[in-house]
Order: sequence, then structure tokens, then C-alpha cells
Amino acid sequence: MKSILTLAVWLLLPLATFAQILKPVTWTYKPVKSSVKVGEVVELRFTANVQTGYHIYSSDVNPKIDGPLPTVIKLTPNKSFELVGKVKPVSKVETKYEDVFEGDTYVMHGTAQFSQRIKILNDKPVIEGNVDYQVCTDKDGQCIPGNEDFAITGLVVSAPNTATAAVASAPTTASTITKPVSETTVAAATPTPALTATEAAKTEETTIKEATKIPDLSVSGMKNTPQESLGGFLLAAFLSGLVALLTPCVFPIIPATVSFFTNQQGGMWKAFLYGAFIIGIYVLIGTVVSRFNGPAFANFVSTHWLPNVLFFATFFIFGLSFLGLFEIVLPNSLINQADAKSEKGGITGIFFMAFTLVLVSFSCTGPIVGSLLVASAGGEVVKPILGMAAFSSAFAIPFTLFAAFPQWLKNLPRSGGWLNSVKVVLGFLELALAFKFLSVADQVYHWHLLDREIFLSLWIVIFALIGFYFLGKLRLPHDSEVKFISVQKLLLAIATFSFVVYMIPGLWGAPLKALSGYLPPETSQDFNLHGQTHGGGQQQAALTGNPTVKYADLFHLPHGLQGFFDYKQALAYAKQVNKPVFIDFTGHGCVNCREMEARVWSDPAVLARLQNDFVMLALYVDDKTELPEADWYTSTYDQKVKKTIGAQNADLQITKYNNNAQPHYCLVNSDGKLLVAPKNYDRDVANFVAFLDSGKAKF
Repeated sequence: MKSILTLAVWLLLPLATFAQILKPVTWTYKPVKSSVKVGEVVELRFTANVQTGYHIYSSDVNPKIDGPLPTVIKLTPNKSFELVGKVKPVSKVETKYEDVFEGDTYVMHGTAQFSQRIKILNDKPVIEGNVDYQVCTDKDGQCIPGNEDFAITGLVVSAPNTATAAVASAPTTASTITKPVSETTVAAATPTPALTATEAAKTEETTIKEATKIPDLSVSGMKNTPQESLGGFLLAAFLSGLVALLTPCVFPIIPATVSFFTNQQGGMWKAFLYGAFIIGIYVLIGTVVSRFNGPAFANFVSTHWLPNVLFFATFFIFGLSFLGLFEIVLPNSLINQADAKSEKGGITGIFFMAFTLVLVSFSCTGPIVGSLLVASAGGEVVKPILGMAAFSSAFAIPFTLFAAFPQWLKNLPRSGGWLNSVKVVLGFLELALAFKFLSVADQVYHWHLLDREIFLSLWIVIFALIGFYFLGKLRLPHDSEVKFISVQKLLLAIATFSFVVYMIPGLWGAPLKALSGYLPPETSQDFNLHGQTHGGGQQQAALTGNPTVKYADLFHLPHGLQGFFDYKQALAYAKQVNKPVFIDFTGHGCVNCREMEARVWSDPAVLARLQNDFVMLALYVDDKTELPEADWYTSTYDQKVKKTIGAQNADLQITKYNNNAQPHYCLVNSDGKLLVAPKNYDRDVANFVAFLDSGKAKF
């Protein structure tokens, strides 16, 4: 689905075939007035003289589209001045609809001027910085990115007035720090430092790390422009919540929800309270937690062994309880207290159910809300809160109905032990789904406990037992004697056994596309009839020169594709063979990634292009393999030491490509520059083919 917030996109124009380098824009930088006093505010003008037939993009962007690179002007902070407000376009800004971005962009022709006001703090101001921009032709939209440093000189600063000098030189006090600071000021106060001559001579590894500095997330890139409709943004967030309901991670919590509310007393208000808790928890986790812990929090919940093993144990224990092995009851003393305070206890249980739903579903909903998490970490506050509220409202509606339905169910006439039969079937489903969580931890930490054929064997047996239960061939504790089966149970048995028959060929390598989001990847299967040990398809031609692929012992590409798992190695190989790079930001616990591989990558049109036209690069963002200490580094994004393969890949995705969702597909050149707008989860094969072809054409 298309991102609902801005992603900065580089569109690269191949100019190597020309004998000269095109430069359709020249810049000048100067203050509006040449003489000021210390403590006064002066306006700086940045003027781009754009050739006829070209346009430059404004510093404002349309956040409803994955648009072009805006003009970004950064001043290097120092003690001689402070920013006042943000960069603003001064000359005329035109709205231009562009097909490639499927929306309006804001462009400027001829003389494009931008303004930034600063307050002078001493008589020797040092005003330096950098401008980042993109200029494109009006005729066919081909673009040239630009970046240049500047220094503004010639500003004469005279002695301040006495009163002004006192204010300017006064030490910082409680009263001075209470002055509101704009978000742009904060963002501009921490720019990416320019490389020195010494840094430029560093090794290739250091160069790659320096290239992954955090992108500009200032207000100019994220805040609503006057042209943007907040209502449209909230509608998109609401629709995203409805889409999230279709992801596989949502289903494990449905049986627990039905079972929990079947035994609840108190009427419909508890169901609505359940929905309210879902919304409140999503807003809390998506905004407050992300501002303190960053987007890595969602990755921890969905991939770390601790929450996944905890989920496995919880579902497994409840499954055994539903089957009748034991009853989960509180001690008598606690039961008496619960009776005395039943209202409070019921609310606590409902909150726990809502909290479990949010955590369990995060590995699938994370890609959809990922851009909101990045936005909140980049300075936005109100917009991510509203967006998360709209998203979670749509997400909560069906679960509120699920919670309400058992109240209606209990009012129906009892027919023998049919409610216990429902409980037993839910118990089997809980057992099956418990293994899904254990499988995630197994893949991330390479335990090899639940490879694909083991996982499938467990599911085949569990669902076969459900089928026999429907036929009355199994009786468990608390079941009534069955003299005959109803037509409804017979139909359920037919459906269940059909599902079992569908899964059986998977033991020998059948792709089982309908279950791709639940099963371990085909690369974990030890045997399949397609004729290869890993990959789930025919082995493709070897890489040119047969390089030793880094981390090939840990990772495998699907469908027999050959490629890389290290960013630097893939870019170096791409330069050698003169091909663009297909970057797959993926994860062991990413169910949508597995669905894309099974349903989209497997299509002959897509697979042929991936095999022949691109250098394949898979970067697992959740892998916990710890690297040698010499390879550790401190992220410029969150100032945390990145020690594992997954942590470094996730940091690269955020800092280099301004995104933390998976799957996330980028088509880049051998320098790592984006060729076209990236693509996320999209099961439309035609769209994916068009995406690949557009990237190849740009290259």
C-alpha cells in the first residue's frame, strides 16, 4: 500500500552519455541588508536562477504523495547566530500535477527565491550551510539532483545597543529557555556534518556509514501545507486500518477474543470498552513509545525471542485448557476478592485482551503504521496521534463486534454440549497458532527447531484431528456423547480435511501460496521435488565470477535466486556487472514479505526480471546474529550502538531510505541512489512488473 506520509525520492538521470555535465540552475546567497547590529534579526535570501524549460521544487512538499526531492536549505549551527522560523519560499510557487507521483507537486520557474531569518549573536558571524535540491525538465520530467555548500560573507555587524547587548550576552536562565522553539529550529540544529579531507580518505566501509546519515525530517518535509487536507489524511489512515485487518497476524487473537467474552458478564458496554482500549493502546504505543524508543520498538515486539516465546507459551497453555486438560482458575481467596470487586477485575481482563491484540498484530500492522512512527520520531506530535487514532478505530471495529457476539451467543438456546465443542475447536486453533510465534523466534535466532516441513507436519496433524472431532471420532473431557453428526458438522469436516489435503504437498516443496504468510520460508525446507535444497525453486545461474557471498550460511533468497545479503558487497558487484540493485528490506518474522515472495515473486514475469535485470540484495532487519566488535558503530539516528546484522540493516533503511516498514523494495544504482519511488506490500503482479521496468529504464 502506498505510504501516507512523505518519502524523499531521488530520481537519477543518466548523463554519462553526454560530453558535458548539465547544470540548469545556479545559486546565489546574500543577506537582504548588508549592515546589522548584534541582537538584530536579518533575512537571508537564497536565489536559484533556473534555465528556461526547467523547474525546481519548493521547500514545501505534498505529504499525500511519494513526491520529488524538495529544496532543503540547512545552516550549519554555531554560536554566532540562531535560527528564527523556518525556510520559506518567497517567489511564486505553482501547483503541477505529475503522473509519476500521482499527485500535485509544488514547483518554481525562472528565479526561485527562498528566505531564512536569523538572529545575529556576535560581531563575527559565520554563516555556512548546504542546499539540497532537484531540478527537472518541463518537457519530459527528467531530473537532475543537486547539492552544494555555501558561505554568506560581506555582512557588516556593528556594536549592539546596550539593552540588546545585555540580552544577547546574558547567561541562559529558566526564563530564557522557556521561549518556544520551532520544530525546524530543532531539526536544523542537528545537521549532517560535512566530511573533512581526512574523513574523505576513510575506508569504503566508513564511507558507506557516512552515506547513511539520517535524512531531513524537519517540518518542511513533514508538516501539513495549506494545500493538504487533514481530513484526507485521516481517511487514508482509517482505510489503512481496514487493510490491516486482512493481514495474517490478526487472526490468532480472534479465538481468544471469542472465548474470553463468552464467559464475560455485564452486557455490551464491555465490548465497546474493549474497542476503546485497542484504540488507546495503539495511540500510546504508536506515538509516546516511538518518541522515546524509536521504530525499533515494533521490531522488538514482532521479532525478539522473549515476546514471541511468551505468546507461544500463552497460546499453548490456553489451547490445552480449552481441550479439557485442566481448568485455569484463580485461588479461592482471589475469587472472593474478584467477586467483591468484579467491576474492576473485568476491566483489567478486558485491558489485557486489548493489549495482547495490539502486540500480536504489530508484526503485520507495523509496515502500515511505520511511516507514522518515523514521523513522530522526526518531530511531529499531533499528526501521528490523529493518524494512529484513525487507523486503530478502523482496526478496532470488527474486534468490538467479535467481543459483542458472544453475549448474543449465550442468549441462544443451549443444544447439548455444542458450546464445549466450540471451545475444543478453539483449543486446537490455539495450539496451531501458538507454533506461529515460536516459528518467528526460531527463524530470527536460527534455532532450526521448526523448519518448514516440521511446522507443516504439526499443522497437518492438528487440523486432521479437528476434522475427526467434527465427525465425532474423538471425544474429549466435558464432551457429550455423539449418536450422530449434524449436516453442519459434516460440512465443517469436509472443509477441514480439504485444508489438510491442500497442505500435504507442501511437505515435498509445494509453495502453498494461500499460507505463505503463516509458514516458515521455503528456504528452510530440507527437501523438495523441485530439485534443490534451499530456495523453493529451480537453481538459477551462478553469479559472475563466483564471489564468496557474505552471510550465505545464514540467509537464502527464494525461488533459487542468486544474490547478496550485505549492502557494500552488492553495490560493488553491481558496479562490476553494470546492473541496478534490487534491495529487499525484509525480516524473518515479516509475514507480508513471505506473501510477496510466494504470490508475486513467483510469477514468471517477475521472476525473470529479478533473475536477469537486477543484482538481488536481501537485508534482514530483524536478524539477531551479533557481529564482531570491530564492525559495531553508533547510529546517527538514535545514537545507539548497532551490534547485530539486523540492527545495522534496520538503521540503514531508516537513515538512507527514510522508511522502517517491511517489505520495502528499493531500486538503486551502484552508489545506492534511488532510481524510482520505492514500493511496499502490493500483491498486484502487474504493478510490480511496472515498478521493475521503470527502475530498469531509469538506470
